[in-house]
Parts: sequence; C-alpha cells; structure tokens
Amino acid sequence: MTERGINMLRVPISTQLLLEWKNGQFSPPNVNTYANPELVGMNSLQIFDHFLKVAKKYGLKVLIDGHSADADNSGHFYPVWYKGTVTPELFYQSWEWLTARYKNDDTILAMDIKNEPHGKAYSETLFAKWDGSTAINNWKYACETASKRILAINPNLLVLCEGIEVYPKAGFTFSSRNELDYHSNWWGGNLRGVRDHPINLGANQDQLVYSPHDYGPSVFLQPWFYPGFTKATLYADVWRDNWFFIHEQNIAPLLIGEWGGFMDGGANQRWMVALRDFITENRIHHTFWCLNPNSGDTGGLLLNDWTTWDEAKYALLKPSLWTHSNGKFVSLDHKVPLGNSSVGTTVTEVYR
Repeated sequence: MTERGINMLRVPISTQLLLEWKNGQFSPPNVNTYANPELVGMNSLQIFDHFLKVAKKYGLKVLIDGHSADADNSGHFYPVWYKGTVTPELFYQSWEWLTARYKNDDTILAMDIKNEPHGKAYSETLFAKWDGSTAINNWKYACETASKRILAINPNLLVLCEGIEVYPKAGFTFSSRNELDYHSNWWGGNLRGVRDHPINLGANQDQLVYSPHDYGPSVFLQPWFYPGFTKATLYADVWRDNWFFIHEQNIAPLLIGEWGGFMDGGANQRWMVALRDFITENRIHHTFWCLNPNSGDTGGLLLNDWTTWDEAKYALLKPSLWTHSNGKFVSLDHKVPLGNSSVGTTVTEVYR
C-alpha cells in the first residue's frame, strides 16, 4: 500500500470488540497464519498492536472507523450506534478506552465516530436524526459528545463525523411521515444538518472533519444516475447540497470516507472517474473502499488472491493520491518516508 502512495488506512472496528478488549476478553482471531506465521499465538489485540507497529515502520497512518455496535458481518446494517447491551454510554466509553490506550502513538491519526448512521424517519421506527436535541437517536449530539470525550483525552486526534440518510426539507421536522418532506442521500452521506446544527467542539473545533460517503449506481440506482449524468450534474444534484457546501463555505475540512466500486466499463466507472476528478480538482481528503477483494458491493484494490493488485482500478485511483512536485508520494508522518525513501517524501507542506 505505501509503495503505491496510500498514506492512511481506514480500519473498521466494532464497539463490541473494543469493549471486549477493554474488559480483557479476547475472541479467537480469524487470521491466515500460513501467510502470516508471526501471528501464531497472538490474541486479537496483540495482532492489532502488531499491525500498528508495521504501519509505523512504513509511515502509514491509521483511521479507526467505529463500524457497528455488534461484531458481525452485517452489523453495519443496523442504523444507529447503540444496540442491546451496547448503550450510548458504553459507546462513548469504548472510544475513551481506545483513545487513552494509544494516546502516545501518533500512528492512529483519527477516529471516525460511527459508520453510516441511517434510517428513514418517514417509515422506520429506528433511525438516526440530526437536530438540536439530546434525543438518544440524535446523531449530531452523539457525535459531538463522543468527540468531546475523545479530545479531552487526546486533543491532537482528528474526529470524523459522518452524515445521516434523510434530512427534513425547510418547514418540516423529523416527525413527518411523508417521504416527500425529506432530502435523501446515501447512508452517512447527508450532511445538510450542518447548516442548521453544526458540530460544536469549542476550543477543539479545528480537530473536526466532516466525512460523507458516496457511491455509484452499482451499489444502488439513485435518481441522480439518469442517462447522461456527468460530474456537473452530480455536483448540482447531490454533492453540493449534501456535503460539498461545507468545503465551499470553509466550514470544516472534508474527508470522503467511502467511495469506490466495480470497474464495469459503464455507468459505475463513469461515476468513479467523475468523483475522482472532483476530489482531485478540489483537493478533498478521502479513503477509498476498499483494499480487500471480498466486498460484494465494490470489490477491492486487490484481486481474489489477496496479493495481486487490480491495476486498472489502481490506475483510476492513483491521480487522487498526494504527490510532491518531485513525483514522490507524500507521507502524513513528516518524519517516516511513506514506504521507503525512494517512494515517499517527508516534505513539511500542508495539504488541505
């Protein structure tokens, strides 16, 4: 990864796993010890620490993504950050524990508080909303609270707040049961609430990054993927009003936390090229989904042998990676070259 210019890796983790680690409980890890014999005998937390050690060696930074409450392969389908025995308070405590444990290790650069809060307020009982309340399902309040508790322990971290799925149109509230009263977007992609109810981190406001997700028609055929859609129509129909206004109005930095998909030679690939160019032209931070090949919605940068790169997909991604004028990839560490000195650079310029 680092030899190919990837300088940060977004790692999904469940709240359940963090709470198990916090309590000294370790489920048997599912790892390929034939390919990784150095992991034999390690528990899951030891493997995670080993991963961080290797990442540090190659100048790779880590973004921890609170992907789901439960540690299962479908946990991300659940719309909110609390579930069953995982209460909002335990959700906050899991982040505090992780922050305190790695406070002195700047390999972990950022915390993505919750992956893709979602839910349709007009038709579903359980949904994430964004308003000025302290309701249990108010994602704005939860992200703000978790971020403040993280930054009280380590004020140098970045905290990422994703969007939700639906936001009421002017004159309506989340109490409406009429679908037409809402603006809809991808899970985690609707940050319209920032206009009315921005995250407030007080003295640590500079640590805030808003993080929408955006996908193409191979994931779901959204109404903005009509015949002939372009980068310009995507900007006008979905990107500007859902999240890019945050960049245009200099409210806070943006990091597109998930984008990617299959190289289908058609509409999905056209969307990927459009967003890649939009990211590059506007110098937007991003993490591509994903490295591993077993994502059914998108595939990965690696092919099914988990070793060979999908060179066509990497060629599409590469222009959006940070490079210096000397052609080297840019490290986020500023001390450790990315990959090695022949590949990475430690220039001290700020890319924003």
